[in-house]
Amino acid sequence: MLETLDAAAVRRWCASGLTALRAHQGEIDELNVYPVPDGDTGTNLVLTFTSAQQALAMDLGTLPDDGHTLHGHALRLMARGALLGARGNSGVILSQILRGLADTLAAVPAVRGRQLADALADASTAAYAAVARPVEGTLLSVVAAAAHAARRADSDDLRAVARAAAEAAAHALARTPEQLPELARAGVVDAGGRGLCLLLDALVEVVTGESPGQPAPAPPARRAPVTAVRESGSDAYAYEVQYLLDADDEAVARLRAELSTLGDSLAVVGDGAGTWNVHVHVNDIGAAVEAGVVAGRPHRITVTRFADQGAPAPQARLPEGRAAVVVATGAGIAELFAAEGAVVVPANPSTGELLDAIRATGAARVVVLPNDPNTQSVASAAAREAHGLGVKVSVVPTRSPVQALAALAVRDPKRRFEDDVIAMAEAAGACRYAEVCHAARESLTVAGPARPGDVLALVEGEVHLIGQDLVDTCTAVVDRMLGGGGELVTLLCGADAPAGLADRVRAHVEGAWPFVEVQAYEGGQPHYPLLVGVE
Repeated sequence: MLETLDAAAVRRWCASGLTALRAHQGEIDELNVYPVPDGDTGTNLVLTFTSAQQALAMDLGTLPDDGHTLHGHALRLMARGALLGARGNSGVILSQILRGLADTLAAVPAVRGRQLADALADASTAAYAAVARPVEGTLLSVVAAAAHAARRADSDDLRAVARAAAEAAAHALARTPEQLPELARAGVVDAGGRGLCLLLDALVEVVTGESPGQPAPAPPARRAPVTAVRESGSDAYAYEVQYLLDADDEAVARLRAELSTLGDSLAVVGDGAGTWNVHVHVNDIGAAVEAGVVAGRPHRITVTRFADQGAPAPQARLPEGRAAVVVATGAGIAELFAAEGAVVVPANPSTGELLDAIRATGAARVVVLPNDPNTQSVASAAAREAHGLGVKVSVVPTRSPVQALAALAVRDPKRRFEDDVIAMAEAAGACRYAEVCHAARESLTVAGPARPGDVLALVEGEVHLIGQDLVDTCTAVVDRMLGGGGELVTLLCGADAPAGLADRVRAHVEGAWPFVEVQAYEGGQPHYPLLVGVE
């Protein structure tokens, strides 16, 4: 039994809490009762707390240099790790609960009952502040009840306060169906609150050496599908956008105001050192990401289409779980990939960023589409690292986004993973690609000398045409590619493309190649007014 919460106890609590979340991950996921869920709460909590433990493990034995205590240092590491790895609304809120604990206890010489009660109160305040529109009957209600009970215990006995908090959380969890009609109709309790109860039970076990003995909520009964809003926010919004952001407080204040006009379920939380986790539900992915670019440096961008997160058909629920991670430049391209159910990573990622995206999928089989020759080696390195974590990753060597679209179009969850990867690679290889841009400097190419401002058309990475007019060069390169055969042309217009470019190229193809289908999208990619794919 512990009189105070020291650094060793914090580490044991982190490990024990993660074990509990993993053991009940499926149960918590099943508590999601909404037809368009905000991810799977159990999976999101596991991923978030896994990141917290990894941050703690990486600094094992490190002494704090900021004047904080060892236990405070450990809690700060957990909180920052959780923030960087937070997934979904539940993960973001959990990261702020940990930050509230860390901020309060960092400089406290000894953590006894009253100090823990104060920290839980601050954790509850931080959790509510993380959500633009707090809803009772959720994780927020559970942490508030735990904090209130800890204060009401009015004791220096760490064990008594920890028990009081855990017991109150369990009772608050049982009351969540009374606060949210959707839960009552489904006959379940709140998923995020259930996760917090497991963490508080783990804390009691670490402090007392005894299991708290709280009865687990009964598994959800067989029930008819429930028609309700998702866990947070309106079903009017089709995408979840989440990213980390390096920015100052003033820029983040403007970002909050901007994002609040785009969607709901908005949560923007920081670590106090300039890094923020941004979470929002929107219809306009590009605007949400661009708002982050204006505010600072967004990274680890993920986009989830809710329509892909509902209960899949039986044949699609493979036992090992599959996912796709795609590198994208341009908001429109990112939206296309997200619509295909892929996790999107921004251009020029590091090995660590790709590895983070692979792990964040929660899948045991992942295909990575780098879409750039320079990123292929990075993707291969991330695949090797993932293998050491028990995740099988295959890299399909796509060199352009149009090849990735072709590859994603042939995915079939009913095939063996290895066969599916082969089919994707064949589809990507069968898609010839071209890029049209303006020459930035004078150079000698295989098509002749180029001067700054000339229009260059590159096919498979080599300059094939040099022109003066953008539209003429675009139509000429499409003609050259179709001369070798093709049934489908895909056009991705860049951020700097003139209005009507795609329409003019489409009209040319329909006139010159009447049996060829044309698909055109706003890709939003920089530097290249047009990307072309021919299949």
